[in-house]
Order: sequence, then structure tokens, then C-alpha cells
Amino acid sequence: MNTGISPLNNGPLWVAAGAAIVAALGATGSGLGIGRTTAHAGGILSEKPELFGKMLVVMALPGTQGFYSLVIAFLMMQFFGFIGGNPQATIGQGVAIFILGIVVGFDEFKTALDQAHSALGALDLVAKRPEEGGRAILLPALVETYAILGLLVAVLLILWISKKPF
Repeated sequence: MNTGISPLNNGPLWVAAGAAIVAALGATGSGLGIGRTTAHAGGILSEKPELFGKMLVVMALPGTQGFYSLVIAFLMMQFFGFIGGNPQATIGQGVAIFILGIVVGFDEFKTALDQAHSALGALDLVAKRPEEGGRAILLPALVETYAILGLLVAVLLILWISKKPF
């Protein structure tokens, strides 16, 4: 049955694709990052199990990007009527949200991997000098700044795009 509407000319479809991409990239980066940090910590904890509490936050930090991406995807769907309403977006809004999903999704993906890389060094620091656990958290937390900036830019652009019917 031909409805006369091309999938490429469907604003809400572009919004849904953008939300899916940002969520998938953020979750994938976080999963890979946490996989790396927990594997590394497992080796350390096999010899020093008492350090688990000091290592837990460092192991978990690369997971925040998955949550940020989920929040961004939720906002994309909320502002364009997917949640509790009738999805509506112009083709321009849809394409803009799609591009935003790719760009911010890549930011969240990459910062999760970079944060995991930094966390590996922080875990080694805790393994050798357990009293430095607080300082060790700061190393991967510096990378977190850029994941948060990606979240902030996404929120501001979602608000702006939702108000511009282009």
C-alpha cells in the first residue's frame, strides 16, 4: 500500500533515528569502557581484594556516557511528541536531530573509551598506592567534563531545534 509519504521525507522518522543512534553509540562506548576497566581491575583485585571499594567508582565512570546518551534520546523523543503524544517534526527538524544524534553520540562513545583508558592508569595508581584513591578518581573525571559538555550542547540544541519549524 502506497501512502504517498517517503520515509526520507518523514520528520519524526529522522528524530527516531537520531535518538536511536545517540543511545546506541553512548551505550556501546560505555559498555566497552566498563568492560576494559573491570577486566583490568579484576586482575588487581585477584591479589588485593581489599581495594574493591576504592576501585569501584573508577571502574564505573566510563558508564556515565550511556546514561547521558539515554537522557539525550529521551529528550529528543519528548520534545517531538513521541512520549504520550503524536510524534511531529518537520523534515528540517528531523534531519537536524538526526545529525545531532550522530555528532553527540560520537562524543559520548569516544569520551567513554578515553575515560576507560584514563581509568586504567587510575586503577594502577590505587593498586600501588591505595591512599591515593581520591586523587585517582580525578584522572578519569577530567575526561567526564567533555561528556558533560556534549550532554549540555545536545540539550540546548534540542530545545532550539524544537522551537524552529524549518
